[in-house]
Amino acid sequence: MLSVATPAAAQIYSWRDAGGRLVLSNSPKAEEHAQDTYEVHGSAAFRATTPVTTSKRSAPYEAAIAEHALRHGVAVDLVRAVIQVESAFNPSAVSPKGAMGLMQLMPATAEELGVTDPFDPEQNIRGGVTYLKRLLNRYDQKLELALAAYNAGSSNVDKYGKSIPPFRETRNYVEKITQAAPPAPANAIYKWIEMVDGRPVTKISNKPPASGNYQIVGK
Repeated sequence: MLSVATPAAAQIYSWRDAGGRLVLSNSPKAEEHAQDTYEVHGSAAFRATTPVTTSKRSAPYEAAIAEHALRHGVAVDLVRAVIQVESAFNPSAVSPKGAMGLMQLMPATAEELGVTDPFDPEQNIRGGVTYLKRLLNRYDQKLELALAAYNAGSSNVDKYGKSIPPFRETRNYVEKITQAAPPAPANAIYKWIEMVDGRPVTKISNKPPASGNYQIVGK
């Protein structure tokens, strides 16, 4: 791993506007209203533009998707693809098995993640991205396995020797999402920023950080 000094990470501010919509900005509000702020590590990877893959259905949720994806170091395109396949951006969706909301959280999973209202888009996306990041960490950032576990459960992925279970639904699910948001190449090089003794330090590795945002800079 290489480390070099770099400019400080960006500061991102969030608040609710008069219509209740979540707003993200790299500048604080001029008015003295409630707002949250947090650092975006590896901020060189952040872009304030609207992705070309957005749609009318996804538009109301783009700010929440970006916020929670950045906080957990999960690709925005991946979160969007999961929501598209899980619920087609219907926040009231309920599956025959009882999964709920945009990212189709099961009741036990929602409770574990502190999601009190799985039909609230903000809470659902927060919980779903947190859960997806947990699965990526569990399976060493192997996207296909994390997605298989999201669909069929970790017990089934582990049962079949940490491979995609031989279920048609799960295999189709993984294929749909990876086509929309393909995994990083096996030999990818990752770059991110950490604070070391109060000083921002750029780190480069062949494995992504356990948490926080990162940028793929080579392969």
